[in-house]
This record gives sequence, structure tokens and C-alpha cells, in this order.
Amino acid sequence: MKKMIYTAALAFALFSCKSTAVKTAENDTIVTNIDLVDIQDDKVMVSVDPGKIDKETIVFYIPKTVPGTYSADNYGKFIENLKAYNYKGENLSVTKLDENSWQIADATQLDKVTYWVNDSFDVEGEEGVFSPAGTNIAANENFMLNLHAFVGYFDGLTETPYQLLVKRPNALVAGTSLKSSLVSKPEGDATIDEYAASRYFEITDNPIMYSASESVDFQLGDMKVILDVYSPNGVHTAESIKPNMSKILEAQKRFLGDIDNTDMYAILLYLADMQKTDAKGFGALEHHTSTSVVLPETMPLEALNESMKDVVSHEFFHIITPLSVHSDEVHYFDYNNPKMSKHLWMYEGVTEYFANLFQVNQGLIKDVAFYERMAEKIASSRSFDDTMPFTELSENILDDKYEPSYYNVYQKGALIGMTLDIRLRELSEGKMGILDLMKKLSAKYGKDNPFKDDELFDDIVALSYPEVSTFLTTYVSGTTPIPYQDFFAKVGVEKTEQEVKSGYFLNGQVPFIDGSAETKAIFVRKGIALNSFLKEMKLEGGDIIKSINGTEYTIDNAYALIMTSQGWKEGDELEMIIDRDGKEMTLKGKVSPATLMKTSYKPLDLPATDARVQLREAWLRG
Repeated sequence: MKKMIYTAALAFALFSCKSTAVKTAENDTIVTNIDLVDIQDDKVMVSVDPGKIDKETIVFYIPKTVPGTYSADNYGKFIENLKAYNYKGENLSVTKLDENSWQIADATQLDKVTYWVNDSFDVEGEEGVFSPAGTNIAANENFMLNLHAFVGYFDGLTETPYQLLVKRPNALVAGTSLKSSLVSKPEGDATIDEYAASRYFEITDNPIMYSASESVDFQLGDMKVILDVYSPNGVHTAESIKPNMSKILEAQKRFLGDIDNTDMYAILLYLADMQKTDAKGFGALEHHTSTSVVLPETMPLEALNESMKDVVSHEFFHIITPLSVHSDEVHYFDYNNPKMSKHLWMYEGVTEYFANLFQVNQGLIKDVAFYERMAEKIASSRSFDDTMPFTELSENILDDKYEPSYYNVYQKGALIGMTLDIRLRELSEGKMGILDLMKKLSAKYGKDNPFKDDELFDDIVALSYPEVSTFLTTYVSGTTPIPYQDFFAKVGVEKTEQEVKSGYFLNGQVPFIDGSAETKAIFVRKGIALNSFLKEMKLEGGDIIKSINGTEYTIDNAYALIMTSQGWKEGDELEMIIDRDGKEMTLKGKVSPATLMKTSYKPLDLPATDARVQLREAWLRG
């Protein structure tokens, strides 16, 4: 799933079932050509040849949604002038069924489909597409090819192998983990790169970034890591980022131990130019053997490294789940009528938990910093419905009722992972944790053998302890909020409260404000405790901030709001124009220190022989 730094607007400040295949009479490979040389009006030409079709009509699709995004993005809206041709080069009748699908008549005569593709990065608002799942077309400079937006599929042929031919300028090189031929084919000033995929999922699961920037690579045991960086103004290079990435990924590999699911992993980092219309949704989208990352180019190297540590470490841990442990819904993903799995608590929650646990396990952060991160997740999770079964949320995440709770996947989802880890350590007297459980599940299933959604809990119990069934049915599929204090008590950690400083609009990585991709409005989040400054300004959850001291704000200049507020001085006059329940209001006040009561957790002063201390050590460093 996409690992986002809360929302697209605020990121910079926060540092189905398998289809029955249609037989093809003449070949069993779908050949796709993408032309990155002959660009017209900032659009790329794509052609798709399905081979011989043996039925009279067939539907061609561009995905509505893709694995990991959990949003209906309708990539068909970026497609123009789709045509179908027979073997004589004549047009076949094409009927557009909806934004993402086209029905082709006389399909037994179909030779190929062609169409033009627009990119999303240079569209204001990006049509609501999360940038790491989006696309860029900058002729002779950069192409961010999230292939689900370029390459379509035919009804019933998602399990058919693909051959992908990309014609690109000689000066540009590819960053990807997609399998390519050993020798590319030069054609004058262009080269044709050949790639192979066993099925359509493998196409969508392997983004390619073409740019002139030199990539770097390094070895992690038997795994080769490719780091490809595009910095339009030359602010950052792959070489400058490599030391931090190498350090982090080496620590992750040590933490994982004998889990080794891929021999190649690619990190594709696109640094957006904040001075022009460019990507604005900062964060990352995981793939099985790669991750696409979008961050602002203006970030100082230290801040960039810190963001890469948190974002990429989350994505890298997806080599456990869903790469090795996933359900039918993930393995046979329906791109245009998706059925969602019930187990986001595992795919995303456990992954996010590992992204934090490994840092304390490997000595990258102190114990108290780890407790601090978990405390922030507890506070943030309580702004959502804490009685909503997580399996229900997961299964219905695309529905309007549930979609606003998506962010809780990274909060309570990670906390489910943490408390299950503690419970497993308790039951096993420290010998088994959730990483051990994931290794057992990985051995049972693996990347080519999905599990049945309704059978996962039984499998977990069979691989661990009978008591785990009560945990899962109470806190994951049940409505009971997790009593975090009880779980921390098992490892000798107690809850404390104190008044602390916060930013005016951010508390660490937890924002007090959010943004709407549809309306671009910035609003105060509902259901969370506001800091003293926001309270003194008489702001309430749901208030839309329209302007401050005459400057209008939307998600497009949310970064400017954050940076401007950092320069405020105590006593400065403020005038905010807000919208509250459809009524415009003016709020006046003065800048004052921003504080709030903060819940923290700290270890009790106990002797090393205490069972709680020993359990804590097994939990954090076992």
C-alpha cells in the first residue's frame, strides 16, 4: 500500500477471483510497445497486441485501481484516442463503456490497440492520483512509468505473459526491477529495451523510471539494490543518498534474518520541483521488489534521509507481506471491480510496525523514541472509530463510509502488530514474536500460493497458540478497543502525561490539519485534541481555513502555511477567515505558544531479573 506522509498537501512539512483465460490461437504473449521518443503534446503512444482472439467481442481495460493504493483513481481518464485495428490496418468498431473500458467488435480480426497517454504530474491536483502511483512525461529528461497507467489488459487475459518493448532516447537509462533482456536494441538515437512479465500483475507491480541521472547499486547479501534518483535541478544525487539507504537496508536485512524473497530491489526516487506544477503527493507506493518514492527536491539532505528512512523502510518490509503472505484477493487482483482483503492489519499494519521495531531492534533509535512513536500512533488512532472491526474496515476500504479511515491503517494497524507481538512473546516466554509468525506464514504460503481470506486466523492460531484466537477475534475482527496500558504493563512500561510544546499546525508527524484532494480546502481535523494555540484562536474540528492575514491557503500552498507559521512571533496579530458549516467567519487573535497534554510511555525502574524486563528485552531485541 501507499506509504504516505499523512496527506499529499502536508507531506513535506511532516518530513476477485482469477479470470478464465481466453485462449489465443497463434501465440500466448501480449506484446506492448511504449514510445518515449516520438512525444506529441506531452503524450506517449502505446500499442498493445494480444495475439489471436477467438471470440467476437472483447473488452480492453485500463485499471480503475491498483494494488496498494486502495483508492479508485480511474487511470482511463489519462487515455486519449484509443483505436483498434485489424490485420489489414483497418479500424475496428470501438465502444467506450466507461472511463476505464472499451469494447472491441470483430475481435477475431483484432491485430492491436493503440492510444495516447497523458501524465498526471503536470495536471493541477493530479486528478486525485497519489503521486507515487502517478506518471511523468518530460521528453528527453524523465519518464516515471507506473505501468498500470500506460499498459492495459484484455478481459480474461490477465494471466497471459507480456512482452514490453520501450523505445527510449539513448541518453536515458532505466531504473526498475522488471526483468529485461540482456541486450537492448539500438535504433539510431533511440534504443528499444525489452522486458518480460509472466502476467499482467507483474507489469503493474514493476514501475520503470527513465532519466539521465546515474543510478547506483549495492549488495545486501545475495540481494542487489538499485537506487535511482531524479533531481530536476541537480540538488541531490543517488551517490549522496546511498550511504543512508545502505545503512538502513542493511539493518533491515539483519532484522529479517533468513527471510530472502527477492534477488533484486529497486528504489525509484522522484524529487519534485516545488517551483512548478509537479507531483505534490509525497510518500511512497510499495511493490513486491521495488518502491516508487516522491518527495520535494527542496528538502535538505538530512531531512531527505530521515524521510527516506521511514518511508522506504516501510515499503521494503513488504517483501514479507504481501509478497510472501497474501490472499486470493491480492494475488488475483481485479483492477476494475476489486474485492478487498480483510487483512490490511497484516499487509500494512504489521509492515508499519516492523518499520519502527527494526529501528530500536538494530540500535538506530533509543527505546524511549520507539515508545514515543507508538504513543503518537495511539493518540492518532483515537481520532477514528476505535470500535470499528479492522477486518470490516479493510474489506470495505474503497467505500465512501470507510475510506476516510484509511490513515488508521498505519496507526491502529501498527498497534495491532505491536500488541500481538507482545502477546506472542508472553505466551512463548519470549521465544516467539510476530516476525517469527510471519516467517512461518511465509514458509506455509509464499509468493505464488495465496491464502483464503477467511482461513488466515485459523492458520495463525495453528502456527502459534490457541490463546491468539481470542486476541484476533476481540481486537481485530471484534469491536473491543485495545487496552494498550495492559499490554505495556506486561513489559514493564507505564503511561505518563505532561504538557509539551507543539507546532502550530503539527505535533511531530501528526497534523492538526488536513486537506481535501477534491476541493483543495485545508481544514482542522475532527476528533483529535487540539493544541492551546488552535483553541485560543477558537478553531474547531471541521473548520476550513480559507486565509490567514490576507493570504489564501489551499492544499497547493500548504507548505507555505507551515513555513510561514514557523516564523510567527509571540504576540503577532492574526486574522483567520474560516468556513464553519458553510458559514464564513472571521477569527482574530494573537500568536501564543502552542502546547498540549501529551501521553508518553516510559520503562519502570525494575531489576534486570524481573520477568517484565526480560519480556521487554525479548520484545525489543529478541
